[in-house]
Amino acid sequence: MTTQWKDSLTDQLCQALLCLKDPEEAYQFLEDVATIAEIRALSQRLEVARRLLAGETYPVISSQTGASTATISRVKKCVDYGLDGYRLALDRIAKPSA
Repeated sequence: MTTQWKDSLTDQLCQALLCLKDPEEAYQFLEDVATIAEIRALSQRLEVARRLLAGETYPVISSQTGASTATISRVKKCVDYGLDGYRLALDRIAKPSA
């Protein structure tokens, strides 16, 4: 994966995400920083990743999420060859810290 997109602005975005305290603050931030379509696309990709990691097939994932096979394929590439960001986030969602 390329890191050419990392700079002071993306550092600031990451810090903003990390400082949010609860889902309501995350909703507020997301609604201000992204369009509803962008938020839905990111949400869909996360769900596609969850289902891929659970072993579901492309047709099942597509029918359940509405994701195109191109989107599923892109997420699959990240799940298989990426930096494990999806896996890390999904593991932490499944096992919240005490």
